[in-house]
Amino acid sequence: MLSAESIKHLAETGGVTWPGELRGDGLLLTLGNVIQPLHEPRYGIVDLADQASIDALYGVQIDNWITYNLRPQQMVIVPVAQPLTLGPDVYGVIGGLSHLARVGLAVHITSPYVLPGWSGHLALELVNHGPATLRLHADMPVARLLLLPRGGGPVPSAHPFYGDPTHLKSRYADEFFAGPSER
Repeated sequence: MLSAESIKHLAETGGVTWPGELRGDGLLLTLGNVIQPLHEPRYGIVDLADQASIDALYGVQIDNWITYNLRPQQMVIVPVAQPLTLGPDVYGVIGGLSHLARVGLAVHITSPYVLPGWSGHLALELVNHGPATLRLHADMPVARLLLLPRGGGPVPSAHPFYGDPTHLKSRYADEFFAGPSER
């Protein structure tokens, strides 16, 4: 893991671009001003090979939110307030804050790795696993991004679907399936 001094050096030399706060040896991730709620789809099933079925999982995106009450077992997707750019020699690992885990809030429930060459707004999946409704606030700190050095080799190409803070829905079927499954 890179130290605060190493991260500051990367920022000075262009290896990392981050306008947010450096906290300890990591970048402090705060919630952005768009929130994408998920809800149970009409028929209760999401066919992961059918993009329209995936899209039915999402409610209306809320722009410029200030607070949001996250009910138990509810999930929302929120972009990180600050954009991030990683150079070819560094990758990141997202970790939630333990203070929030202790009230039931899971932050970024899967795929914690941020690949070298990433540029844009990270999106965090937030799930309330606790017994009470949790009030979220725009700009509240929820996670930390730890940076690690990367060995040589080619840098993965930029992902075509992610990085824009308003495009928060899954594009799984668009990426991995040509159309609805014939099974």
